[in-house]
Amino acid sequence: MKSFSISKKKIQRNWYYIDAKDKILGRLSSIISHYLRGKHKPIYTPNIDVGDYIIVINASKIRLTGKKSEKKIYYRHTGHVGGLKKNNFLEIFKKYPERIIKKSVYGMLPKGPLGRLIFKKLKVYPKLNNFHMAQKPVLLKI
Repeated sequence: MKSFSISKKKIQRNWYYIDAKDKILGRLSSIISHYLRGKHKPIYTPNIDVGDYIIVINASKIRLTGKKSEKKIYYRHTGHVGGLKKNNFLEIFKKYPERIIKKSVYGMLPKGPLGRLIFKKLKVYPKLNNFHMAQKPVLLKI
């Protein structure tokens, strides 16, 4: 029996959009990463990008469970000595609600060049908009 491996020319990519209104961050992110990788397709191959494009709208209306919105802290480093910066969830969420979803999904993707390539297929918008309507995205019900 031979192993199945698909060529990049035969990959069919679909466009989906998700309404993030009143969705829980972690559960939504795991579904998004699943579709970005292409694990829902029978042609899934771990070393090839076979996933679909995902558009997330209403990112500013996402929610967390429990007291995570008050206690969750995001760390980043400036690259200088002693340059560790930290912000809590609410500070980042007020300014850049789309970064919360992007950071969550990015952590669920594989590390390295393949993960960065897959991540480029995620489009997140804080409000409802009409971008990417030419691609005719299909609503992904969660």
